[in-house]
Amino acid sequence: MALLAALSVGFSKAGFGGVGVIQVYLMAELFGKASVGILLPMLIVADLMVFPAYRQHGSWPPVWKLLWPALIGMAAGFLLLDRMPESLAKPLIGIIILAMAALQLMRQWQPETFSVFAESRSYGAGAGVVAGFATMVANAAGPVFQLFLLSRKIPKMELVGIGVRFFLLVNLIKLPFTGGLGMTTGNSLLFNLKLVPVILLGVLTGKWLLVRVSQQWFERIVLIFAVLAGSKLLFFS
Repeated sequence: MALLAALSVGFSKAGFGGVGVIQVYLMAELFGKASVGILLPMLIVADLMVFPAYRQHGSWPPVWKLLWPALIGMAAGFLLLDRMPESLAKPLIGIIILAMAALQLMRQWQPETFSVFAESRSYGAGAGVVAGFATMVANAAGPVFQLFLLSRKIPKMELVGIGVRFFLLVNLIKLPFTGGLGMTTGNSLLFNLKLVPVILLGVLTGKWLLVRVSQQWFERIVLIFAVLAGSKLLFFS
């Protein structure tokens, strides 16, 4: 289960964020609530592996725009992480992911109406807060973040490049907090170290597939995985 989770971490970080629900589920099965802190260093390792590959794609300005609302969401998630039962946190994130997937479908059915909504500051701020909350309580912000960027009609390679920057920064910020809660420890870091080669395999596999998938199919795959992720968190947590 841990090896499959590590493979999923690398694959999702290479561009298919919705796959991340697999590692969230598997690590939660193995370690319960502590999985949030045990999984985090694996995500950081994958971020560091992926960043050089996508450095020429994306830019930092979109990251700074989303960071401040994400920090608000992370603060709320940190305050609730030790108090909120998993039975409530995961379904809540599932509802949010499914709602954003529905908005993405609305983009196809009513593009003019959706375009006005997607470009609004309130939508961007709300997506940032939700992504920050989701990443803090369940390491499950990938679908939220990708669906938001897709709503802005950002091409797949630029989307992945922005995501790599955003999550590398956010995950490094989270690390002292999960350590303070006793969820990331010396023993858990040794466990993470054993999984690094499998994470690398997942990154290479995901990168190989990403460059061979068209923009249209990339958007479809992201949407499908997001619906599956949201459904899993909502109905089968």
